[in-house]
Amino acid sequence: MAQTQGRYADFEGLRERAVALRRAGYSLRQIRDELKIYNNDILNRLVKGEPPPAWTKRPNAKDDLRARARELRLQGWTYDRIEAELGCAKSSVSLWVRDLPKPERRDPQEQAKLAARKRWEHELTIRDEKRRQTKAAAAQEIGDLSDRELFAIGVALYWAEGTKDKPHARRERVTFVNSDSGVIRLFLAWLELLGVEREDIGYRLMIHESADVEAAEKYWADLVGADRGSFGKTTLKRHNPKTVRKNTGDAYRGCLVLTVRQSADLYRRIEGWWYGIVGAATTPDRKNRT
Repeated sequence: MAQTQGRYADFEGLRERAVALRRAGYSLRQIRDELKIYNNDILNRLVKGEPPPAWTKRPNAKDDLRARARELRLQGWTYDRIEAELGCAKSSVSLWVRDLPKPERRDPQEQAKLAARKRWEHELTIRDEKRRQTKAAAAQEIGDLSDRELFAIGVALYWAEGTKDKPHARRERVTFVNSDSGVIRLFLAWLELLGVEREDIGYRLMIHESADVEAAEKYWADLVGADRGSFGKTTLKRHNPKTVRKNTGDAYRGCLVLTVRQSADLYRRIEGWWYGIVGAATTPDRKNRT
């Protein structure tokens, strides 16, 4: 003991050097080796009051869990729910949140409603995933389209969505209106198959006046690869305050109207093609064809 005291007689001098090293970012091990002090009690006394450098502090893996547990407790979660959510011991949860106020006990009916809502949300997630998988599998079933398949699809699409000639109102002109971008792209692909040039197609927009008209015009112009300046005058629909519109929000872009110029002959052929498809599909011996 006398030897130890004699060795460290200049305690204040050693402390001054140890503090300087500590503030320079030295660890206890590095200070020990530098000053040749192998007595841990003396070493700790030399640096007493000096915080260790940040690089020597070990990160606490449970800090994030603790913070999350306190957040959930403040939201009214019970120990059991927090334990199940975070996968940690209930005793740890109790230690982390013991200073927080206890959540108010919920009415049993309210708890039952909450549990039912959670189950329903889980069920909806499962249904959404099944829905997505079904659609993805169906898309794969289509594969490539032949020109004849695209031709027949386009005829049926036009007859379902395009304008048609009536005996009381002659409209022998190819005009197509739709709000679905996929339908518009398919229709353009069909027109290209028929040999219709893009410069022979006119575009204009039909949209509610309360919508973002400029953004909608840009959207459709980009989709069809046309200049906005080439679009015809936009038709604005007035809103009836007595009706509740569903087509609102950023996704609402109105309807695009496509008109093929000088297309009376094309319209007549489309009508003939349609009647031909109907006749071929409904002929009595269709099942016997190979």
